[in-house]
Amino acid sequence: MPLEAPLAMTSVAELREHSLVQRLLSSQAFWVTVALLAMCAVMAVLQPAAFASTENFYNITRNFAFIGIMALGMTTVIVTGGIDLSVGSVMGLAAIVAGLVLQDEGAWWLAMGAGLATGLAAGAVNGVLIAWLGLPPFVVTLGTLSVGRSLAVVLSQNKMIYDFGPDADTIFAIGGGQMLGVANPVWVLLALTAVFSAVLHLTRWGRHLYAIGGNEQAALLTGVPVTRVKLAAYIVSAMTAALAAVLIIGWQGSAINALGTGYELRVIASTVIGGANLMGGEGGAYGAFIGAALIEVIRNSLLMAGVDSNWQGTFVGVFIVLAVLLEKLRGRRRA
Repeated sequence: MPLEAPLAMTSVAELREHSLVQRLLSSQAFWVTVALLAMCAVMAVLQPAAFASTENFYNITRNFAFIGIMALGMTTVIVTGGIDLSVGSVMGLAAIVAGLVLQDEGAWWLAMGAGLATGLAAGAVNGVLIAWLGLPPFVVTLGTLSVGRSLAVVLSQNKMIYDFGPDADTIFAIGGGQMLGVANPVWVLLALTAVFSAVLHLTRWGRHLYAIGGNEQAALLTGVPVTRVKLAAYIVSAMTAALAAVLIIGWQGSAINALGTGYELRVIASTVIGGANLMGGEGGAYGAFIGAALIEVIRNSLLMAGVDSNWQGTFVGVFIVLAVLLEKLRGRRRA
């Protein structure tokens, strides 16, 4: 009899460990991480001097940081079963607004605030049209994609903004600086990944997002404030695009109305490759992070291998299809 309790405890521990391993192996983000590490290992062997250098590591991490930040916001929308095609245009518009404030000798914090406010306004427009009026997310955000890009051209008078006034050095330090050999935008991405992961899994709002994506009508019947939650999701998506914008103009040293063109596809690809389900109900912060990293490593590896840059879209597209196929296979296993 005295041996039964220890045996029972051992069995429970083994079951928990087995369950943890099963969840890990069924996680798409885990397999994307494996693919990323394998690709890095192969490239480090093939191009040790170029790929495995600290300079290339700095470039890769900095380049995918902006997409990763936007992918985190996109995840909140996709988890609800929605989509936001306007993030690239919001990025361009926010960059122009922030650049104009700096050009008029505004303080750096005022410029960043104006850029983020632009994102908030754009997200609110999307959210009201989708959550309150019930319009299709694809149609609404396709429309605001066009509107945002047009506003960016009009406000900039189709010119590059590069005279950032007396606070130019501060903006350059924020977006283009580094700490401990890692670019500042990467630190922002890491911090936001931790925050979004906690919010998605540990807060009521995060649970509501998954509930809406799983079954919106059931969530509504159980008391979930569907309209407010979806509105907040689109605001968060647009504000992460605006944050990426104010960081990238500090790195590039200029603001152009074409900034972010085509980024919406890379952002959506990052979330899907990382395990987000376009039907809603699935996705996570780490998946968005690792998906963005994989896309950038693919791009970097192709360039170092001497592959024509025009083929990048083909490889990324193949990975997207494989990611969706993997999600479908995982869904069948769960069923």
